[in-house]
Amino acid sequence: MRKLSVFNHVTVDGYFVDANCGFNWARHGNDDPEYSAFVAENASGGGQLLFGRKTYELMASYWPTPMADQHNPTVAAGMNSMAKVVFSRTLDKAAWNNTKLIKSDLIAEVRKLKNESGPGMVILGSGCVVSQLAQNGLIDEYQMMVDPVVLGKGRTMFDGVKDQLNLKLTRTRTFSNGKIFACYEPAA
Repeated sequence: MRKLSVFNHVTVDGYFVDANCGFNWARHGNDDPEYSAFVAENASGGGQLLFGRKTYELMASYWPTPMADQHNPTVAAGMNSMAKVVFSRTLDKAAWNNTKLIKSDLIAEVRKLKNESGPGMVILGSGCVVSQLAQNGLIDEYQMMVDPVVLGKGRTMFDGVKDQLNLKLTRTRTFSNGKIFACYEPAA
């Protein structure tokens, strides 16, 4: 069975987007060489990316551009070459390289993907997707980069989760820019 992970930046007060659905706050400290190496290593790790429509459109509007290649060529190469799946009932097509559009039932489709052979899968952003899959016990690992920022308002990636999710900490890593990587798995 394939492993499904989530990787998202969150603020100290738990938001993954601000009140306007922005996340410019997550760029704080990107000039830290150790952090930059961590990001590049993750982007070149292979696997398959899963997105909801909003995150897909945001990523597809940036990573295939010359600006992305100029600012972060390693991450751009990884993002553009990885296999991608976008879940959307409203998109007509998904034109970003190596992207498959799935319009049918999210839960059933992710169960199918998890049962296929292949590399692990990672959800980036996509709070609506995360909350639905979390409620259904389909996420194997929650990777969060805690940014040293407090927003006061915004949206969590768990909006809509009705039942308590008990998690256990499996690893952490701190960076000199103040960011903390925390990885959790569902508790037994």
